[in-house]
Amino acid sequence: MTYENLDRKLVNQLLGDGRASLRSLAEELDVSVTTVSNHLSDLEDGGIIEGYTPTVNYDALGYDITAILQLKVEGHALVDVTERLTEHRQMVSVYETTGDHDIIAIGKFHDTDDMNDTIKNLLVNPR
Repeated sequence: MTYENLDRKLVNQLLGDGRASLRSLAEELDVSVTTVSNHLSDLEDGGIIEGYTPTVNYDALGYDITAILQLKVEGHALVDVTERLTEHRQMVSVYETTGDHDIIAIGKFHDTDDMNDTIKNLLVNPR
């Protein structure tokens, strides 16, 4: 049996269900459980798979609004603003960028009032 593209297929299966059992992965990929286990260990040891994280259903938690914030920041404040956003409980991703904006942040909010209140608070209280 050839294992061409097995690692790629294994990673794709795990992206779909990070909690899949070795047995179900083996059945889906038509290989033995031992083969899956060995390849999975190699992917982890090689740093290809660094961990397993849950996929959160924000809607089920009551976060109905996703906002993408594009910010222009004065150069000396960039690190502080980035850190503050990263530490904020409602920000799920924060990126420093080049181009028209310095920071792009993705936040989850219960509703538009929650979003507006949070943004106003961030603007009024920079630290």
